[in-house]
Amino acid sequence: MKIPSHAPFSEPQRTSLNQILPTLTDPQVTWLSGFLAGAQSSGCESTAATPAAAAPSSIPLTIIYGTESGNAEELAAQAKKAAAAKGFKPKTVDMGDYKTADFAKEKNLLVICSTWGDGEPPDRAVPFYEFVMGDKAPKLEGARFSVLALGDTAYEKFCQTGKDFDTRLEKLGAKRFHPRTDCDLDYEGPFQKWLDGALQGLSEVAAPPAPAANGSAVAAPAAPAIEYGKKNPFPSELLERVLLNGRGSLKETIHLEMSLAGSGLTYDAGDALAVIPSNCEADVSHVIESGKFKADDTVAAPDGSEGPLSEVLTQFYDITGLTKNIVKKYNELAKNSELEAILGDKEKLQSYLWGRQICDLLADYPIGLSAKDFVGLLRKMPPRLYSIASSMKAHPDEVHLTVAAVRYDAFGRKRKGVASTFLADRVAIGETLPVYTHHNKNFKLPGSSDTPIIMVGPGTGVAPFRSFVEDRAADGAKGKNWLFFGDQRFSYDFLYQLEWQDYLKDGILTKLNTAFSRDQPEKVYVQQRLVEEGKDVYAWLQEGAHFYVCGDASRMAHDVNEALITIHEQHGGLSRDAAEAAVKQLQKDKRYQRDVY
Repeated sequence: MKIPSHAPFSEPQRTSLNQILPTLTDPQVTWLSGFLAGAQSSGCESTAATPAAAAPSSIPLTIIYGTESGNAEELAAQAKKAAAAKGFKPKTVDMGDYKTADFAKEKNLLVICSTWGDGEPPDRAVPFYEFVMGDKAPKLEGARFSVLALGDTAYEKFCQTGKDFDTRLEKLGAKRFHPRTDCDLDYEGPFQKWLDGALQGLSEVAAPPAPAANGSAVAAPAAPAIEYGKKNPFPSELLERVLLNGRGSLKETIHLEMSLAGSGLTYDAGDALAVIPSNCEADVSHVIESGKFKADDTVAAPDGSEGPLSEVLTQFYDITGLTKNIVKKYNELAKNSELEAILGDKEKLQSYLWGRQICDLLADYPIGLSAKDFVGLLRKMPPRLYSIASSMKAHPDEVHLTVAAVRYDAFGRKRKGVASTFLADRVAIGETLPVYTHHNKNFKLPGSSDTPIIMVGPGTGVAPFRSFVEDRAADGAKGKNWLFFGDQRFSYDFLYQLEWQDYLKDGILTKLNTAFSRDQPEKVYVQQRLVEEGKDVYAWLQEGAHFYVCGDASRMAHDVNEALITIHEQHGGLSRDAAEAAVKQLQKDKRYQRDVY
């Protein structure tokens, strides 16, 4: 935050403001904005004569975003609002909707893009990404840009798509007016710093001269009311927890019901609930023992407060997820040749990371690390996003989840998923847990309730489709609904079986196909059921049906995509290339949507 040289302040005033503004906290900035707005509106003499800062009103700004779960879209909307408040002429465009013919005309660009999978762009961003990276991309001399990359340091190719855009735009001749920022899951702070710097940088290189002061000022917005959300999670009461698998199942899938009463939080079918877990006592103790730390060592929490190591690790940090980034930072202190060799060999690194946690790194390569240095290696506890399994129309003031508890043995010790077992074991009925809703605009029911839908959701991937069907039932929608569900065994693992049967009986669910992989010698999966029902699937798509997939990204979603291409080949009489193009067109038209992880 810095007062630009063209602002209508004297040099001493600007110097004083530039000294104090960077020291203000977010609450202080919010309070000050509201105070100045109130003073202005009440006609206070001290503000009435203050001239307004010059706004770069003639500067167009295109904010292009590529999003998988909605984060980039949300940030693009915030960027547009902030840019408009500063006088720019901003517009936001989804990469999936961007007209490539406009690319050569761009003058000022903000690019906000997430990375998912193995360093890949979001589904809808793929055509734009391929265009920009390809030979047909025009030169951009005279254009300016800045990139915000969203990613997750748990993955090797962290923020790769954003990095690709940053490099490519420069090669095409555009000038970077603010450095790229790479964001981990805790992206709000880095995003705000990047946005402030980018808008400031663009105004300095492209703003027109400040107009003469006319004795009036634009009032600042009033301080907003406190709301529940990512920065202020809601303490939701756990109302019910039910084990969905039958006795004898190899799985542990739980249905959870939580209260949103009094939160002001809302959600639509297809949205997610963010849960902020804490670490279990056993994991905290094992990390402390492995690192030979003391539980009462004083260390800093992410918010700058301090406390005993055991408490800070329990509440604030990810102490299990072992990533390349953690190993790299650890070895910068350890300087271990064996670790260096592992880091330099992709296959060895993947082998070492598989099934191991941070406690294993501490035990395998002890270096007498201080507790303070140790927490400096860690990242803030990331929220876990779970597809919502309910409709607010059917369950006002409630939100339901379908969660698979993760438990496994590795390297001589029992391990468990931090969030899933937090929900399964450590939150008692009647207790509260911090949550907020996350809107996913790329996984939504069709605008018309008459439109048919086909849903593919094996295992816990069925969660959003329970929400879809509940929503349509509550609306009395006339559109046909077809569900493909799969799991291991019919007798133990048919999640929400009675509900689906009731929906079939009532005609709300038009068709239901199941694939239970271990009920016969040859394993059967949902993608095979799709191909078997290919004639009807293709007919529904020709009627305008929307196609949805939720679940495992590594194999299931890929196989379902291949099945969809095969269906177009077999029943549409298309070549492989034409079938692939038809499936891509479904995605571009938002008739093929995926919520995969």
